[in-house]
Order: sequence, then C-alpha cells, then structure tokens
Amino acid sequence: MTVKVAVVGLGKMGLSHLAMVNALDDFEVVAICDSAAMVGSVIEKYGKLRYVADYDQLLKLPELEAVVIATPTTTHEPMARKALERGLHIFCEKPLTLSAQQSRELAELAASKGLIAQVGYHNRFIGTFSEVKKLLDAGALGRITHVQGEAYGPVVLKPAKPTWRGKAGNGGGCLYDYAAHPLNLLNWYFGRPLACSGAVLKSGFSAEVDDEVYATLGFEGGVTGQLSVNWSDPSVRKMTTRVSVWGEGGKLYADRQEIQVFLTGSAPIPEGYRQGWTVNYITHLTPPVSFYLRGEEYTAQLEAFARAIIEKRTTYGNSFAGAADTDAAIEMIRSAAAGSTGVIELAAPQQRKAGGLVGRMFGR
Repeated sequence: MTVKVAVVGLGKMGLSHLAMVNALDDFEVVAICDSAAMVGSVIEKYGKLRYVADYDQLLKLPELEAVVIATPTTTHEPMARKALERGLHIFCEKPLTLSAQQSRELAELAASKGLIAQVGYHNRFIGTFSEVKKLLDAGALGRITHVQGEAYGPVVLKPAKPTWRGKAGNGGGCLYDYAAHPLNLLNWYFGRPLACSGAVLKSGFSAEVDDEVYATLGFEGGVTGQLSVNWSDPSVRKMTTRVSVWGEGGKLYADRQEIQVFLTGSAPIPEGYRQGWTVNYITHLTPPVSFYLRGEEYTAQLEAFARAIIEKRTTYGNSFAGAADTDAAIEMIRSAAAGSTGVIELAAPQQRKAGGLVGRMFGR
C-alpha cells in the first residue's frame, strides 16, 4: 500500500518534503500545489508531477489521501481544517497555528475523524533527543528538578527587508520560528508548562519581530525550566539545539551530536549505562532511513507519518495535540513578556553608541 499525497507550498521546506516523499516507497505524489505558477509549472515540466494552482481544486482530487502543508503559518489553520473536513491525513510544518485554541480544535477534529495529523517537529526524530525521552521514562535520573532548552543560530545577522518570517502577525520571529523547537522537546518530556515568568523577547536586527527569547517555565511535579534562544548568534554555523536535565539521580546534556549522562546510582540504571558518566553518540542512536536529505530526522518523520496512516495507528509522535501544547507555551511566553517588559528592541550596531536600548511593547 502507498499513501497518495500532495505537497502544498514549494518553498525551502516544501521542496525538501517533496524530494523525500517522492523518493519513499510508502508515498505516491499525485500533485503539487503553490500560488506561484512559475515554480509549479517548472516542477510539473521537469519533475513530471501534476501541478494544481488552487488549493480547493487540489482537495477535490478523488485519489488524494494526504497532504503535506509547507506554507506560511497564517495559512495553516484554514488549509488544515479544509483537508480534515475532506477526510485527508495531514503533515503540517510547525508551528501548527498562531492560536493554541485553533490548534486544539484541529486536533479534536482530526481525532474525531480518525485521521493522522502530524506536525514537523523533527527534533523528536533525532536519536540523542529521543534517547533523553527513553531515559526520563525509565526514571534513570530519579525525580526531575530542572531542565533547560536552548537553540542558537546565525539566521538574522543584519537588518534586511523581511520575508513573512520577519513580519509581526505572520508567525515570524525567533519565538515562533526557532524557540518552538526546544519548547516542543520540553513539552514532549514534561508536558505543557503550567506557568511562565521572567519572559523577555528582544529584537536587534529585526524591525518587527523578536530575535532573542528568554523565559522561566514551571511544569507539573515542581519541575522548573529555562528557555534560552537566539537566532542572531554568529558564533554558530547552523542551528544548534541543546537540552539539559537535572534530577536527584543524575543529570544529562544532549545536542545533535551526543548525549552525556551522569548517574549517581540512586535510581535505576538502564542497560548500556553505568554509574558516573556515559556518552552516546548520534551515530550509535540513529536508525537507518530510506532516503537521506538534510538529516535522517527529516526523512524519519515522514516515514513515521506514512506508517501511521498505513497501519491505522491511534497513537503517534508529533500529533496536532502535542503541537497545541507548544502553541499554548508560546502564548504563555508572549503574555508573560507583554505583562512585564514586552519586547526589548536593541538598536542596530551602528545606532547602539548613540541610542542604547529602546523598550517597546510587542503588539500584533
């Protein structure tokens, strides 16, 4: 059995997803869709794939079973709702929507129709981060006391004319587009946060959105957490995500390359670990995938999407419900920031000597 799928949105992520689903045995691409006729027509001609310019017309294709939505965030809610009402499975890029309530409604709609609805939080398919989940579920660190989620990258390093990712109200900015990734990992490990304080959103090079995000979070069971994210960090070559967890029975650090685990022995020690330090590398923790592009995790999440559809699973990773928890956490951070200092706008480098820091509230 193959899943007959259409890819909607042919930007950077859409083209990546198209390349992968077109290469995987579990999928058959029946159409592509984008508002840019020139892009769609070129791919139709040279990729031998049917191009449909209008999304509503795409949904009428009788053979269609699933859609991959890789469009700007503001379009996710109406597109996903229409697809679900048509009875289609969905893989949607993150964040799911700009409203936790809308995301919850979509999750409930998908569940009521028995449809697979998955969101592209690819970090859950990175071996080191999934190993963290296994260790936490096994109780290897004992009672957890504190967690930290970090992400840094050289995305915005100078003032520039913004795309939709740099526009307020369009789902752009470091919080929505970058911090959502470590936040989603924290949700996976500890659920939706119950409280947020000390949240600060800072903008430096971006005129309308935040470039840095810092917040203190509170989770069930007395677990405290800190979020530290900066997409204007020139010290890293590409996005660098890191999770640190402290417990009464030890601590761990995990990033894209390795997981370092220290266990005191006061809690159960899983097989393959020992008292003291154990280091596991991504090469030992990554299952093989059928097609490599950008990283195994991108293919792995689409393979999981297809298998969930084919095997009619009732539970699966990266669901709309899980994405709604992340959207709720984003709203908590925005609310906490607006209730205190809001967004702190850092003057551009050439203005900082004269202007210093300028504070303003972040409105949408």
